[in-house]
Amino acid sequence: MTQKRLIDLYPYRIKESKTEYLLLKRAGKKIYAGQWRMVGGKVEPGEAYWQAALRELLEETGIAPVQMWTIPSINTFYEHASDTVHHIPAFAAELDANAEPVLDEEHSAFEWFSLKKAVEQIRWPEQKRLLKLTDSILTTDKILEEWLVPLP
Repeated sequence: MTQKRLIDLYPYRIKESKTEYLLLKRAGKKIYAGQWRMVGGKVEPGEAYWQAALRELLEETGIAPVQMWTIPSINTFYEHASDTVHHIPAFAAELDANAEPVLDEEHSAFEWFSLKKAVEQIRWPEQKRLLKLTDSILTTDKILEEWLVPLP
C-alpha cells in the first residue's frame, strides 16, 4: 500500500491590525465530523505539496491567498489503523481581510477565531502547536523569503 501524502494549511487574515484564523467545521458523515479544523487534504499524483495546499484551500474555501508560505515545521503523528507514521508539511496562507469562504460539501460551517479561541477549538496537539508557531512567526514579522511560495 502506498502511503498517502497529506498537507495542512492554516489560513489567516489581518483585520483591523488583528490576526484571525479561519477554521472549518467538518460536515457529518465525513472523517473528523463535527471537529473544527484548518484546511487539509491529500496530495494528488504528480502534485507538489505546496500545489496540493493551494488546491485544497481553493476547493474548501473558494479563496485564493494573498500570500502563502511554508511553516518551518511539520505535523508528525502515528496512525494505528494503517500502522503509518505521517510527516505532513504545513503551510500558512494570508487571505484578504474581507474574504468570506464559500464552503464545499466537506464542511458545514466556518468561523474566524483569535489565536486563543482557535487553539481551544482544534483537537490535535500537533495542529495546536503549528497554529501557535504560525502566530509567533506572524507577530514577530519573521517570514523568511525562502519560505514564501510563489503563487501562479
